[in-house]
Amino acid sequence: MAAEPVLAQRIALVSGGNRGLGFEVSRQLAAQGITVLLGARHSLRGEQAARTLRREGGVVVPVSLDVTSAQDVAELAARIQGEFGRLDILINNAGAYFDIDDQPSSVSLDLVRQALETNLLGAWRLTEAMLPLMQRHGYGRIVNVSSGCGAIASEGSDCPAYRVSKAALNSHTRMLAAELAGSGILINAVCPGWVATDMGGHGGRPVAEGAAGIVWAATLPSRPSISGGFFRDRQRIDW
Repeated sequence: MAAEPVLAQRIALVSGGNRGLGFEVSRQLAAQGITVLLGARHSLRGEQAARTLRREGGVVVPVSLDVTSAQDVAELAARIQGEFGRLDILINNAGAYFDIDDQPSSVSLDLVRQALETNLLGAWRLTEAMLPLMQRHGYGRIVNVSSGCGAIASEGSDCPAYRVSKAALNSHTRMLAAELAGSGILINAVCPGWVATDMGGHGGRPVAEGAAGIVWAATLPSRPSISGGFFRDRQRIDW
């Protein structure tokens, strides 16, 4: 394993970074001196978000990123290689399709496919593309933003598309952690809890609290090596 780069040398990519949880994660990473590539599907919204964080003193670069687009992902990987030569942190935050009014017996399968395409395959696609940038230096931190309702033991029948997509993301987290064991690249799933965002709605806790656990997983030390876990507020939770 390579030595851990100092915070000011680390490059982080946050998908879905222009609002909500992704925006706050970008803010907290930038506040630690990490260069943040703020991924957004809409360039103007990404630039506006990045400009706000730059006013706070962070080094934040907006990048065009739709995780469902293989072309977007490939072009971004090439850009990061050309401009930075490395990637140290990947936050798979982009997510959607919180189908709270659906039931598993009647949910549209088209909706399920869309949820899987963003929440599972989007993270999978982005991770595969960015891994070589970490493997080259023997250092990396990957955080899959998941949900407690994606745990196998989670009770409830609402949000079936969302639940299944997050359960599958958890499974992918564990498999990839096993593959990358000893490589210097750690991957973990984090549940931010119910936070007050556009997707979470009103009544949740402050977004900064949910983001803090993600940032913790993104900056884990190499010793002890923590990988393949599922966490909320830095505490392990059941799969």
